[in-house]
Amino acid sequence: MSSMNERQALRRQLREQRAQLSPAWCEQTSRAICEQVTRSWAYRRARRIAMYFANGNEVSLDHLIEHAWANGKQVYLPVLGLRFTGQLWFVPYAPDSPLYANRFGIPEPQHNAHERRTGLRELDLILMPLVGFDDHGNRLGMGGGFYDKSLHTLHSGKRIWSRPKRIGIAYAMQRVARIPGEDWDVPLDGIATEQGLAWF
Repeated sequence: MSSMNERQALRRQLREQRAQLSPAWCEQTSRAICEQVTRSWAYRRARRIAMYFANGNEVSLDHLIEHAWANGKQVYLPVLGLRFTGQLWFVPYAPDSPLYANRFGIPEPQHNAHERRTGLRELDLILMPLVGFDDHGNRLGMGGGFYDKSLHTLHSGKRIWSRPKRIGIAYAMQRVARIPGEDWDVPLDGIATEQGLAWF
């Protein structure tokens, strides 16, 4: 089986498993994961943090967004770029930011072109959703490649930038033995689950 087909099969299996989780369990476990993140040095030091809105049974960061606002941190959310680019912009998100649903039905903050100019290196921390992860920092996303395409510039050429830190957010049950790698993959710096935050 090719690595691409292997990834697709693994993605399908993990998404089916996650779909079986109860909403109450997801809510309780998401809160525990958010609390793990708040105790980390990466979060405490960060001033500009990119988060996301959960889709389906993904780990919800709603509690962490509220915590960040209460502690004077700037929250950013991903906004889909043009269809042919497959990239993300990260735009500010405040308590009074109006939202609209993107083409996948996920809320995004309404914004103007100027607010798309936040450079990746201006962010301190990116918290990323995922379908699966392994112990080597490999992340299996939904299959669109949005995060990898957006972050690839940080890993292209000879220099690998230390900012922003990239932390995957997942339930512990999303850990697998190995995720087949592809050339465009951007590795995680760490993974946060209900069991704690581990660095790679």
